[in-house]
Amino acid sequence: MPDETPGEGKEIARRARTVAAGFADVGLTQAEELLRRLSPEGRAQARREKQARRRREQRVLMLLGLAVAACLLVWVGLGAFLPAMAANVIAVAVMIVLVMMIAKRTKPGPQGRQALTAAALPDLTTEMTIWLAAQRRGLPPPAASLTDTLAQRLADLAPQTARLDPRSPAADSVRKLIATELPDLIDHWRAVPLSRRTIAQSDGRTPNAQLTDGLRLIDAEISRMTDHLAHGALDAVAVQGRYLEMKYGGIDTSFGPSERHQEQDPHRG
Repeated sequence: MPDETPGEGKEIARRARTVAAGFADVGLTQAEELLRRLSPEGRAQARREKQARRRREQRVLMLLGLAVAACLLVWVGLGAFLPAMAANVIAVAVMIVLVMMIAKRTKPGPQGRQALTAAALPDLTTEMTIWLAAQRRGLPPPAASLTDTLAQRLADLAPQTARLDPRSPAADSVRKLIATELPDLIDHWRAVPLSRRTIAQSDGRTPNAQLTDGLRLIDAEISRMTDHLAHGALDAVAVQGRYLEMKYGGIDTSFGPSERHQEQDPHRG
């Protein structure tokens, strides 16, 4: 068997080191995932995912309850001037249509990033929390810890997005950050080979460090958005309070006649 040239030997050694590094990375990520699940942060994340699923189930039950109530109203209304059989048939037909609409609306949606793109604005933070939990495995430890922080940020943002007009510029900014820029950051990092994620790039940072820094920036931006939207809600409350003060402040709001009116009333005996 001919001897290998020095160049071939170096290439084989380089490939062997790359494969070994890949196996080491896989082993570390599996160990990190096990530790994460047993950690307080992992349990908190699992609890948030469970709460998100419970909210979905509650929405389905609420919609079904409204459908039943609507059918009862239809049945009672039609029963006043239609035969009982006809009223029953129409009410059942309405119930079937409503149940089909609810099933279509609540059926399992697309998975992965498609779920983020297709999500309505009030559901976007929940979908991102679920997506982040699925992406957490394999992330470097600092970035994985930031996903827990981001999940809490999204929970704080959820009540604000529920009140946003989906056509407003603020809604566009929220959707772009959560449904596009955050997933892009993680997907671009995953496209980097395992063996190169710890090698410094031209800016002196490794891809792992770049991912962590990017997640920190997104975390800060979500916090800023939440504060901004909450401040807008507080401004609305203050404006409403000033309006009420101007409308009712200093005015006698008693509903009985005043003593002066009683004295001047010529019809009193």
